[in-house]
Amino acid sequence: MRNQAMRQIVFINTAHFLNHYILLILATAVLGMVTQAPEAFGRDYGPILALGTTMFVLYGLGALPMGWLQEKFGRKAMMAVFYFGTGAGLLVAGIAPSPLVLTLALAFMGACAAIYHPIGTAMLVEAAGDKVGRSMGINGAFGNIGVACAPVVTALLAAKLGWHFAFLIPGVVCIAVGLLWLREEPYDFVKAAGPQKAFPAIPPAIVRRAVVVLMAIATVSGLVFNAFSLLLPKLMEERLAGSPDLLPVVGMLAFLATLCGGLTQFTVGRMIDRHTLKGVFLPLALVQMPCMLALAYVQGWLVLPLAGIMAASIFGQVTVNETMTARYVAPALRAKLYSIRFTIGFLGAAAASPLVGFLHEATGTLTAGLLVLSGFGAVTFICALAFPNRREELQPELWARAPESGRLAAAE
Repeated sequence: MRNQAMRQIVFINTAHFLNHYILLILATAVLGMVTQAPEAFGRDYGPILALGTTMFVLYGLGALPMGWLQEKFGRKAMMAVFYFGTGAGLLVAGIAPSPLVLTLALAFMGACAAIYHPIGTAMLVEAAGDKVGRSMGINGAFGNIGVACAPVVTALLAAKLGWHFAFLIPGVVCIAVGLLWLREEPYDFVKAAGPQKAFPAIPPAIVRRAVVVLMAIATVSGLVFNAFSLLLPKLMEERLAGSPDLLPVVGMLAFLATLCGGLTQFTVGRMIDRHTLKGVFLPLALVQMPCMLALAYVQGWLVLPLAGIMAASIFGQVTVNETMTARYVAPALRAKLYSIRFTIGFLGAAAASPLVGFLHEATGTLTAGLLVLSGFGAVTFICALAFPNRREELQPELWARAPESGRLAAAE
């Protein structure tokens, strides 16, 4: 039974890796497409990057019904659609002869990729038991290693085999993992764990405050996360590599910067199990605005450590945000709230592709885009200040003795 549970967790983490990897293929593949297929897609970075807009819109909108669909069709079937649907979309993207076909293929892939976060995250929280932070940190590290690997592997494939293979090979991998997933028996973590502790009765006012802040953070962080991930390869090319011909170098530099985020998520996950969410969130949010402002103007190798700090802040924050739902929302509502939260976040993320592409097209550099993101970094810090800072998070039994609980009982 334990082996089956571990295999399920491996599939959940693998899906998170693939989810983030495939969504960022275009961001680096575009650097090869402008030189390898100018007759089909043109020579301009911004318009080709913008072809991913529909993918991110459907990725966001598609998350909304997932909490309800998994109740109707089951998690196993939905995750199978994730693997096979994303794989099929990538295969079509790899043979796309025109911008229209590429846009449609990416859009289909984005709609199928929307399955993962609402369903996979809910499954992981159930499997985590009392160690939600640790499990979220490990899962987050898988996702952000996917983010880190996307530019370096895509760059190598595009440079050595051609941009087509940057889509085709991951497509084959997704389908292969899907076939392995079909061999797994459905597994219910809650039933397997036996009797569970009752979720604490958190005062409604505190829950409302936490959920409102969480939704506000989702909107902002979705845009910042995606925009930074998309512009990172181009930033390394402009400030360090100096030429689209150095694709492997660009990819490796982006990988090194993003790897800081993946490692941070693992560390943050462990910290969350020992500290309040606000105590971990505030330092992460504090660095975003000044770091983005610095990245807007610095040149040379100083870009690399700044990008690493920024990645650590953004990706570490993701682990905090996902744990917020687990600590403040009852299990019966989590999958649906994850659906709503990820929809809001991914719609913000959908704006990243046209925003980065348009501002780069208008100004010729990434400076304007980074300045806009620094403003969103300030909003993130305000959200961190507004989030509850309650020791009851670490000792849920104390919620019954919280002052707000006493006032609520007196009012009744």
